[in-house]
Amino acid sequence: MIRIVELAPRDGLQNEPATVPTAVKVAFIDALSRAGAREIEVSAFVSPRAIPQLADAEDVFAGIARAAGVTYSALVPNERGMERALAARVDKIAVFTAASDSFNRRNINATIDESFRRFAPVVGLARGAGIPVRGYVSTAFWCPYEGRIAPERTVEVARRLVDLGVDEVSIGDTIGRAVRGEVEALLDRLLPEVPADRLAMHFHDTYRHAVENVIVSFRRGLRVFDSSAGGIGGCPYAPGASGNVATEAVVAALRREGEDAGIDLEALARARGLIARALGRPL
Repeated sequence: MIRIVELAPRDGLQNEPATVPTAVKVAFIDALSRAGAREIEVSAFVSPRAIPQLADAEDVFAGIARAAGVTYSALVPNERGMERALAARVDKIAVFTAASDSFNRRNINATIDESFRRFAPVVGLARGAGIPVRGYVSTAFWCPYEGRIAPERTVEVARRLVDLGVDEVSIGDTIGRAVRGEVEALLDRLLPEVPADRLAMHFHDTYRHAVENVIVSFRRGLRVFDSSAGGIGGCPYAPGASGNVATEAVVAALRREGEDAGIDLEALARARGLIARALGRPL
């Protein structure tokens, strides 16, 4: 069964120059729920100084209408963030690292090893509370500072996350440069170490390879894909990277493969319209 992880409310909005009002975020997330999204990354419990666009995480979680069967998750970088997430009654948390030390230093001011030491207690708290944990591996193919990342480095980081107790590992093409052969080469090495049912793929569409990379991954047995309504998103620490692959494009491509992701594209268009008006541009 296909599972789309809808990232627009968090990964999408964190890269916008303007802050979207809380009420609009709540309406957007509720519209995504009505469109059939079964997992929505609502926000991040990070320092408001670091990402002011997500400073209202508690208020957003308090305002959404939680639909039955929908998982409402959040990015949590540290123990203080985890305390806030628990108080907000998140369904699932995500922690973050990268396959590139240079990217990690610019993004979270920590090496890969330091990032693991920082979020290890978070994973422990989540496990104790019975909350599932996702681990992001950014720059899994290419880094804006180090160039091509050897597959073995990404596999090592993914394996460490699983050993730490993470339930699901999301493999990120942060600058959107990966092509089909690079995806296949990584999966050749990764799948013997981490089973397909514990992996998600997270593609950006900078060079318009994202949909093809989703299908390559699907044909290799993966069934969880990160995407963003309208393709909004990006990374402030990855110069030149465009948005996440659009949920609409992923759903349409998977339908051509005979798979239904359970997303109503007309309802998704209404959700997209809500956030497009708030951002002041078409998506």
